[in-house]
Amino acid sequence: MFMINCFTVEIDIALKGKLIKDLENQGFKIEKIPYAFFAAKKKGISCVFYESGKFTVQGKEKDEFIEFYLEPEILKSLAYTHPEASMNLSSRIGVDESGKGDFFGPLCVVALFADKTTITTLIKIGAKDSKKISDSEILKKAEIIKKTCPFAFLCLKPEKYNELYAKFKNLNFLLAWCHATVIDNLVKRTACTTVIVDQFAYPAVLEKAIKQKKIDINLTQKTHAEEDIVVAAASILARAYFLEGLEKLSASYAIKIPKGASKQVKDTAQKLILKYGNDILKKVAKTHFKTAQNLENEN
Repeated sequence: MFMINCFTVEIDIALKGKLIKDLENQGFKIEKIPYAFFAAKKKGISCVFYESGKFTVQGKEKDEFIEFYLEPEILKSLAYTHPEASMNLSSRIGVDESGKGDFFGPLCVVALFADKTTITTLIKIGAKDSKKISDSEILKKAEIIKKTCPFAFLCLKPEKYNELYAKFKNLNFLLAWCHATVIDNLVKRTACTTVIVDQFAYPAVLEKAIKQKKIDINLTQKTHAEEDIVVAAASILARAYFLEGLEKLSASYAIKIPKGASKQVKDTAQKLILKYGNDILKKVAKTHFKTAQNLENEN
Protein backbone atom coordinates (compact mmCIF):
# COMPACT_ATOMS: atom_id res chain seq x y z
CA MET A 1 0.00 0.00 0.00
CA PHE A 2 2.79 2.42 0.93
CA MET A 3 6.31 3.02 -0.33
CA ILE A 4 8.29 4.40 2.64
CA ASN A 5 10.62 1.88 4.34
CA CYS A 6 11.10 3.96 7.48
CA PHE A 7 8.35 6.30 8.64
CA THR A 8 9.53 9.32 10.66
CA VAL A 9 7.37 11.89 12.42
CA GLU A 10 7.68 14.54 15.14
CA ILE A 11 5.77 13.72 18.34
CA ASP A 12 5.25 15.85 21.46
CA ILE A 13 7.59 14.41 24.11
CA ALA A 14 4.79 14.88 26.66
CA LEU A 15 3.19 11.81 25.05
CA LYS A 16 6.13 9.59 26.05
CA GLY A 17 4.26 8.00 28.98
CA LYS A 18 1.16 7.25 26.90
CA LEU A 19 3.27 5.75 24.12
CA ILE A 20 5.13 3.42 26.49
CA LYS A 21 1.90 2.26 28.15
CA ASP A 22 0.10 1.74 24.83
CA LEU A 23 2.99 -0.11 23.23
CA GLU A 24 3.42 -2.40 26.23
CA ASN A 25 -0.31 -3.21 26.04
CA GLN A 26 0.21 -4.09 22.35
CA GLY A 27 2.96 -6.57 23.20
CA PHE A 28 6.01 -4.43 22.47
CA LYS A 29 9.22 -4.95 24.42
CA ILE A 30 10.50 -1.57 25.65
CA GLU A 31 14.22 -0.87 26.12
CA LYS A 32 16.46 2.15 26.65
CA ILE A 33 18.97 3.06 23.95
CA PRO A 34 21.38 6.03 23.61
CA TYR A 35 19.88 9.38 22.52
CA ALA A 36 16.34 8.02 22.74
CA PHE A 37 13.58 7.82 25.33
CA PHE A 38 13.06 4.21 24.29
CA ALA A 39 13.06 1.61 21.56
CA ALA A 40 10.09 -0.73 21.19
CA LYS A 41 10.04 -4.04 19.31
CA LYS A 42 7.74 -6.91 18.54
CA LYS A 43 7.43 -9.30 15.61
CA GLY A 44 7.18 -7.39 12.34
CA ILE A 45 7.70 -3.91 13.72
CA SER A 46 10.17 -1.72 15.62
CA CYS A 47 9.91 1.87 16.88
CA VAL A 48 12.30 4.39 18.38
CA PHE A 49 11.29 7.60 20.17
CA TYR A 50 14.32 9.91 20.11
CA GLU A 51 15.03 12.66 22.63
CA SER A 52 14.75 15.14 19.74
CA GLY A 53 11.06 14.26 19.48
CA LYS A 54 11.43 12.19 16.32
CA PHE A 55 9.56 8.89 16.28
CA THR A 56 10.52 6.22 13.72
CA VAL A 57 8.64 3.09 12.67
CA GLN A 58 9.99 0.22 10.57
CA GLY A 59 9.04 -3.35 9.69
CA LYS A 60 6.56 -5.26 7.52
CA GLU A 61 3.67 -4.46 9.91
CA LYS A 62 4.55 -0.76 9.91
CA ASP A 63 1.62 0.48 7.82
CA GLU A 64 -1.07 -1.26 9.87
CA PHE A 65 0.49 0.10 13.09
CA ILE A 66 0.46 3.63 11.69
CA GLU A 67 -3.07 3.41 10.27
CA PHE A 68 -4.80 1.78 13.23
CA TYR A 69 -2.84 3.16 16.20
CA LEU A 70 -0.31 5.93 15.58
CA GLU A 71 -2.47 8.20 13.41
CA PRO A 72 -5.80 7.97 15.27
CA GLU A 73 -4.38 7.81 18.80
CA ILE A 74 -1.23 9.96 18.67
CA LEU A 75 -0.94 12.03 15.50
CA LYS A 76 -4.66 12.82 15.07
CA SER A 77 -4.03 12.94 11.33
CA LEU A 78 -4.41 10.63 8.33
CA ALA A 79 -1.72 12.39 6.27
CA TYR A 80 0.34 9.20 5.78
CA THR A 81 -2.24 6.47 5.21
CA HIS A 82 -4.81 8.69 3.51
CA PRO A 83 -2.92 11.75 2.20
CA GLU A 84 -5.85 12.76 0.02
CA ALA A 85 -7.83 13.51 3.20
CA SER A 86 -5.55 16.43 4.06
CA MET A 87 -4.66 17.55 0.55
CA ASN A 88 -6.15 20.24 -1.63
CA LEU A 89 -8.08 18.34 -4.32
CA SER A 90 -9.36 21.39 -6.18
CA SER A 91 -8.65 21.67 -9.91
CA ARG A 92 -5.59 23.75 -10.76
CA ILE A 93 -2.62 24.20 -13.06
CA GLY A 94 0.92 23.85 -11.73
CA VAL A 95 3.98 25.20 -13.55
CA ASP A 96 7.70 24.54 -13.15
CA GLU A 97 10.88 24.49 -15.20
CA SER A 98 14.10 22.50 -15.46
CA GLY A 99 17.50 23.17 -16.96
CA LYS A 100 17.97 26.85 -16.15
CA GLY A 101 20.97 26.09 -13.92
CA ASP A 102 22.50 23.48 -16.25
CA PHE A 103 25.18 24.62 -18.70
CA PHE A 104 24.36 21.90 -21.22
CA GLY A 105 20.98 20.95 -22.58
CA PRO A 106 17.58 22.56 -23.04
CA LEU A 107 15.42 24.77 -20.86
CA CYS A 108 12.12 22.95 -20.31
CA VAL A 109 8.96 24.50 -18.88
CA VAL A 110 5.78 22.52 -18.14
CA ALA A 111 2.26 23.55 -17.18
CA LEU A 112 0.14 20.66 -15.90
CA PHE A 113 -3.57 20.47 -15.09
CA ALA A 114 -5.02 18.17 -12.42
CA ASP A 115 -8.44 17.74 -10.85
CA LYS A 116 -9.69 15.67 -7.90
CA THR A 117 -9.41 12.36 -9.76
CA THR A 118 -5.98 12.94 -11.24
CA ILE A 119 -4.59 14.48 -8.04
CA THR A 120 -5.50 11.23 -6.29
CA THR A 121 -3.51 9.36 -8.94
CA LEU A 122 -0.55 11.70 -8.42
CA ILE A 123 -0.69 10.92 -4.70
CA LYS A 124 -0.68 7.17 -5.38
CA ILE A 125 2.39 7.30 -7.61
CA GLY A 126 4.29 9.40 -5.07
CA ALA A 127 4.63 12.58 -7.12
CA LYS A 128 6.91 15.08 -5.36
CA ASP A 129 9.55 17.71 -6.09
CA SER A 130 11.78 16.32 -8.84
CA LYS A 131 14.87 17.39 -6.87
CA LYS A 132 13.97 14.71 -4.32
CA ILE A 133 13.68 11.87 -6.87
CA SER A 134 16.37 9.95 -8.76
CA ASP A 135 16.62 10.38 -12.52
CA SER A 136 15.39 6.83 -13.16
CA GLU A 137 12.32 7.40 -10.98
CA ILE A 138 11.64 10.74 -12.66
CA LEU A 139 11.50 9.06 -16.07
CA LYS A 140 9.19 6.30 -14.77
CA LYS A 141 6.81 8.69 -13.02
CA ALA A 142 6.82 11.05 -16.00
CA GLU A 143 5.41 8.33 -18.28
CA ILE A 144 2.50 7.78 -15.88
CA ILE A 145 1.88 11.51 -15.45
CA LYS A 146 1.81 12.05 -19.23
CA LYS A 147 -0.99 9.48 -19.49
CA THR A 148 -2.84 10.92 -16.50
CA CYS A 149 -2.87 14.72 -16.77
CA PRO A 150 -3.30 17.26 -19.58
CA PHE A 151 -0.15 19.34 -19.90
CA ALA A 152 1.65 21.84 -22.11
CA PHE A 153 5.41 22.04 -22.46
CA LEU A 154 8.09 24.14 -24.07
CA CYS A 155 11.63 22.84 -24.47
CA LEU A 156 14.14 25.32 -25.83
CA LYS A 157 17.08 23.45 -27.35
CA PRO A 158 20.39 25.28 -26.83
CA GLU A 159 20.44 26.96 -30.25
CA LYS A 160 16.91 28.33 -29.80
CA TYR A 161 17.61 29.18 -26.15
CA ASN A 162 20.68 31.22 -27.10
CA GLU A 163 18.76 32.98 -29.87
CA LEU A 164 15.95 33.98 -27.49
CA TYR A 165 18.33 34.92 -24.68
CA ALA A 166 20.04 37.35 -27.07
CA LYS A 167 16.61 38.87 -27.70
CA PHE A 168 15.43 39.08 -24.07
CA LYS A 169 18.90 39.78 -22.62
CA ASN A 170 17.67 38.55 -19.23
CA LEU A 171 17.01 35.02 -18.02
CA ASN A 172 13.98 35.94 -15.92
CA PHE A 173 12.33 37.71 -18.86
CA LEU A 174 12.92 34.62 -21.00
CA LEU A 175 11.55 32.38 -18.26
CA ALA A 176 8.47 34.58 -17.92
CA TRP A 177 7.79 34.32 -21.66
CA CYS A 178 8.14 30.52 -21.50
CA HIS A 179 5.84 30.26 -18.48
CA ALA A 180 3.23 32.54 -20.00
CA THR A 181 3.32 30.53 -23.24
CA VAL A 182 2.61 27.15 -21.63
CA ILE A 183 0.04 28.64 -19.25
CA ASP A 184 -1.80 30.27 -22.16
CA ASN A 185 -1.82 26.94 -24.03
CA LEU A 186 -3.20 24.93 -21.13
CA VAL A 187 -5.74 27.50 -19.94
CA LYS A 188 -7.26 27.52 -23.42
CA ARG A 189 -7.43 23.71 -23.48
CA THR A 190 -8.77 23.12 -19.97
CA ALA A 191 -10.61 26.38 -19.12
CA CYS A 192 -8.92 26.21 -15.70
CA THR A 193 -7.93 29.66 -14.44
CA THR A 194 -6.28 28.73 -11.12
CA VAL A 195 -2.52 28.64 -11.67
CA ILE A 196 0.35 28.03 -9.23
CA VAL A 197 3.91 28.77 -10.32
CA ASP A 198 7.22 28.06 -8.62
CA GLN A 199 8.41 31.66 -8.24
CA PHE A 200 11.62 32.43 -10.17
CA ALA A 201 11.67 36.27 -10.09
CA TYR A 202 9.81 39.27 -8.70
CA PRO A 203 6.08 38.57 -9.20
CA ALA A 204 5.70 41.53 -11.56
CA VAL A 205 7.99 39.87 -14.14
CA LEU A 206 5.62 36.97 -14.82
CA GLU A 207 2.53 39.12 -14.27
CA LYS A 208 3.67 41.38 -17.14
CA ALA A 209 4.20 38.39 -19.46
CA ILE A 210 0.75 37.03 -18.54
CA LYS A 211 -0.80 40.42 -19.23
CA GLN A 212 0.86 40.56 -22.65
CA LYS A 213 -0.75 37.20 -23.47
CA LYS A 214 -4.11 38.63 -22.34
CA ILE A 215 -4.75 35.64 -20.06
CA ASP A 216 -7.35 36.11 -17.32
CA ILE A 217 -6.21 33.83 -14.48
CA ASN A 218 -5.92 33.63 -10.71
CA LEU A 219 -2.13 33.44 -10.45
CA THR A 220 -0.18 32.40 -7.35
CA GLN A 221 3.61 32.63 -7.34
CA LYS A 222 5.55 31.24 -4.39
CA THR A 223 8.93 29.82 -3.55
CA HIS A 224 9.08 26.05 -2.94
CA ALA A 225 5.80 25.71 -4.83
CA GLU A 226 6.80 22.09 -5.56
CA GLU A 227 5.29 21.35 -2.15
CA ASP A 228 2.00 21.51 -4.07
CA ILE A 229 1.56 18.11 -5.71
CA VAL A 230 0.38 19.57 -9.04
CA VAL A 231 3.48 21.78 -9.29
CA ALA A 232 5.55 18.76 -8.22
CA ALA A 233 4.10 16.73 -11.10
CA ALA A 234 4.96 19.58 -13.49
CA SER A 235 8.51 19.60 -12.10
CA ILE A 236 8.81 15.87 -12.79
CA LEU A 237 7.73 16.29 -16.42
CA ALA A 238 10.03 19.28 -16.92
CA ARG A 239 12.99 17.36 -15.53
CA ALA A 240 12.15 14.30 -17.64
CA TYR A 241 12.12 16.43 -20.80
CA PHE A 242 15.43 17.99 -19.76
CA LEU A 243 17.04 14.58 -19.15
CA GLU A 244 15.77 13.33 -22.49
CA GLY A 245 17.19 16.41 -24.20
CA LEU A 246 20.57 15.84 -22.57
CA GLU A 247 20.52 12.19 -23.66
CA LYS A 248 19.82 13.18 -27.27
CA LEU A 249 22.76 15.59 -27.23
CA SER A 250 25.00 12.86 -25.83
CA ALA A 251 23.95 10.52 -28.64
CA SER A 252 24.40 13.20 -31.32
CA TYR A 253 27.98 14.02 -30.33
CA ALA A 254 29.06 10.57 -29.06
CA ILE A 255 30.04 11.87 -25.62
CA LYS A 256 28.34 11.70 -22.22
CA ILE A 257 27.11 15.22 -21.55
CA PRO A 258 26.73 15.88 -17.79
CA LYS A 259 24.19 17.91 -15.82
CA GLY A 260 24.91 21.01 -13.77
CA ALA A 261 27.83 23.43 -14.06
CA SER A 262 30.73 21.54 -12.44
CA LYS A 263 34.38 21.01 -13.43
CA GLN A 264 33.25 17.86 -15.24
CA VAL A 265 30.94 20.05 -17.31
CA LYS A 266 33.83 22.36 -18.25
CA ASP A 267 36.07 19.40 -19.10
CA THR A 268 33.36 17.96 -21.36
CA ALA A 269 32.96 21.33 -23.06
CA GLN A 270 36.72 21.43 -23.71
CA LYS A 271 36.56 17.99 -25.36
CA LEU A 272 33.67 19.11 -27.55
CA ILE A 273 35.51 22.27 -28.59
CA LEU A 274 38.65 20.27 -29.49
CA LYS A 275 36.59 17.90 -31.64
CA TYR A 276 34.02 20.24 -33.20
CA GLY A 277 35.39 23.78 -32.80
CA ASN A 278 34.30 26.80 -30.73
CA ASP A 279 30.89 27.12 -32.37
CA ILE A 280 29.79 23.78 -30.89
CA LEU A 281 28.80 25.48 -27.62
CA LYS A 282 25.98 27.36 -29.35
CA LYS A 283 24.46 23.98 -30.25
CA VAL A 284 24.84 22.19 -26.92
CA ALA A 285 25.09 24.80 -24.15
CA LYS A 286 23.74 28.06 -22.74
CA THR A 287 26.40 30.46 -23.93
CA HIS A 288 25.65 33.30 -21.50
CA PHE A 289 26.97 31.14 -18.64
CA LYS A 290 30.39 32.16 -17.25
CA THR A 291 31.61 28.68 -18.18
CA ALA A 292 31.26 29.56 -21.87
CA GLN A 293 32.92 32.94 -21.41
CA ASN A 294 35.87 31.35 -19.55
CA LEU A 295 36.27 28.70 -22.26
CA GLU A 296 36.23 31.38 -24.95
CA ASN A 297 39.05 33.22 -23.18
CA GLU A 298 41.06 30.03 -22.83
CA ASN A 299 40.73 28.87 -26.44
